[in-house]
Parts: sequence; structure tokens; C-alpha cells
Amino acid sequence: MKKHSARVAPLSSYSTQVLTCPISEGEDGSESHAETPGSETSEESRSYQTCTHTALKVLGGLLLVLCVSSSWVGTTQVVKLTFQSFSCPFFISWFSSNWNILFFPIYYSGLVVTTREKQTPIQKFRECSKLFGEDGMTLKLFVKRTAPFSILWTLTNYLYLMALKKLTATDVSALYCCHKAFVFLLSWIVLKDRFMGVRIVAAIMAITGIVMMAYADGFHGDSFVGVALAVGSASTSALYKVLFKMFLGSANLGEVAHFLSTMGFFNLIFISCVPLILYFTKVEHLGSLSSLPWGYLCGLAGLWLVFNILVHVGVVLTYPILISIGTLLSVPGNAAVDVLKHEVIFSVVRLAATCIICLGFLLLLLPEEWDSVTLRFLATIADKKTEEHGEELTDSSVHTRSRSRANGTVSIPLA
Repeated sequence: MKKHSARVAPLSSYSTQVLTCPISEGEDGSESHAETPGSETSEESRSYQTCTHTALKVLGGLLLVLCVSSSWVGTTQVVKLTFQSFSCPFFISWFSSNWNILFFPIYYSGLVVTTREKQTPIQKFRECSKLFGEDGMTLKLFVKRTAPFSILWTLTNYLYLMALKKLTATDVSALYCCHKAFVFLLSWIVLKDRFMGVRIVAAIMAITGIVMMAYADGFHGDSFVGVALAVGSASTSALYKVLFKMFLGSANLGEVAHFLSTMGFFNLIFISCVPLILYFTKVEHLGSLSSLPWGYLCGLAGLWLVFNILVHVGVVLTYPILISIGTLLSVPGNAAVDVLKHEVIFSVVRLAATCIICLGFLLLLLPEEWDSVTLRFLATIADKKTEEHGEELTDSSVHTRSRSRANGTVSIPLA
């Protein structure tokens, strides 16, 4: 009996451990199983929402690309049509810039529709005027901050319109794309941005395209002057963007809308004297108010305003690179209109110059970490190929062993 009791005691103790431990493990396991489906469902719903948001953002960006490209092509072509009956580029630039006043009212209307804004327009305008300082907008700050940007804006538009009088819409839109290279060079020099070799190559390609475009008809005549005007427009646009990034880089959409409307007011108040001077000096012949092509002028100004709204709003709502792609797509868009409607025949040199400029523009769109991202991508592809090759070798060895067993041979593994 002592022997039997000695043998029974450990069994009873072991059985209690076995009985108690599985019960606790079963309870924990049931709890974990009860929690796991909920967590998996939440993760799946979260990932689904993320994918849906990304897909909607990409689709909205693609739609925005088409709208940006269409509005810019429409603006350029309407300018060409306007010049057939009304050749006053500075008046057109001044008239179109005045429409920037509508930028803040359009922004506030959209804000009321989407978020049910409770602030009055005056309150919202004062809130956004903190862009000029804690005390808001004063007359001194209004002139000091707005004057340089308004002058650069007017010069950019005026030089662009003057270039359209000398060159085709395709050539001017392609040369205007060089502003991306000028922005990089100025940002590297002034803002001390990161140096990137690929962007230096892109800038060299842009300069090469400019030289080829000027050489297409020889370094004389309207062609050379038109190229110089288009490059001047791209340069002033680049300077405007770099200064905007320097002084107003952290501005939100409301502050940007406020600033552009302020520029419109500055243009209306202070630059209105320039068209009058050009009229009385007979540099630009306006004629009577009734003889002006108001349909073309209003259509041009409306398209220009839509383009600026899409550019500034699109940067906030979607990816900024898509806005740049939309600007680039205006080149083939203008080329299609020039060939189909105006029956323009492009020379080989002009086509090559346009392609080089567009390729340089695409290189400038590469992100700063593009080299490391590319190397990681190539390493991932190499790892996948290695894994697939290893799986193929394993499958082939298993297939070989099964064939050997079927033939009656037995492979003896080494110890």
C-alpha cells in the first residue's frame, strides 16, 4: 500500500495541474479568440479606409491634372484668338490680374458649403490677414509685402503674352516649363536646398532646349525675341515662387486666397496707371470700350483664374507632383491644337528641343530620396527572385526524390 500510495500521489498532483492549466489556457484562449476577430476586423476596416482615401485622392488628382492642363491650354489658345482682333498684351495682363480679387470670395463660398463656416466674411478675412503679422494688415505692410509679388506676377503674364505674339503656343508653353529648372537653381542658391545631381542635369537639359529653340530659325528675327520673352517669363515666375516659399511658405489655403485677393486689389489700385500711360503714349491702341472684345477678355480672365485656383487648391487637396504634370501636359495639348486647327508644321529642331525640355521637366519631378528608394526597390526585386529560385530548387529536389522512390531506389541521407 505504501508503494501504491507513493505512486498515486504524484498522479493526483499531476492531474490537478493538468486540469487547472488547460482550463485557464482555454479561458485565455477563448478570450484571445474573442478579441482577435474584432481586432482583425478593425485593422481590415482601417486598411480599407486608407486604401479608399488614397484611391480617391489619386483619382481626384488625375481629374485635377486634366482640368489644370485643359485650363492652361484654353488660356493660351484664347490669347492667340484675342490677338487676332485686339493686340494689347499689357491691358490683357492687367485685366486678367484684376480677377484675382475673386479668389477669397470663391474660397469663402467653398468653405461655407463644405464646413458650414459660422464666421462672417469680414471675420475670416481678418483672421487670414495674420499672414502679414500679428497686428493684421496695415497700409505699410500691404504695400511692402504685396508690391514685389504683384510686379513679378504682372511681368510674368506680360512677358508670356508678348512671347505668344512671336511664337506658337506649343513653343511658348514648352519654354515656360523651364521655370521648374530655374526654381531649383534659385532654391539651391537662395534657400540652400539640397544639391541633387539629377536636377543639375535637368537644368542643363532645359538650357539646351532653350538654345535649340532659339537656333531653330537662326539667332535673329521674331523667333529669337520670342524665345527671350518666354525665358524671361519663366525666370520671373521662378523668382515669384521662390520668394513666395521664402516669405509665405507656411501659409494655409485661406491665407493664400487672402494674399492673392490682396494682390488683385494692389493691381487694380496701383498698376492701373500703366495701361493709361500706354494708351496716351499710343503704345497700345485700346479704342473705344464698346469695340473691345469683351467676350474673349472675360473668357481669358476666367480661364486664367480657374487655372490659378486649381493650382493652389490642388496642392492642398492632392499630390503637388500632379499639378506639375498637368502643366507639362499643356505642351502636347497645345501641339494638338496647333496642328489640327492652325495647321502648324514643326521642324525637327523644335520638336527635339521641346522633347528635351519636357524630359528635363520630368527629371525635376523626382523626389529627393529617389536614389535610395530605387536601390531599395531593386534590392527587393533581387530578394524575390532569389526566393523564387530557392523554391524552384526545392520543388525540383522533391520531384527527383519521388521519382527515385517510384523506381525502387532509396536515397540514404548523410548523418
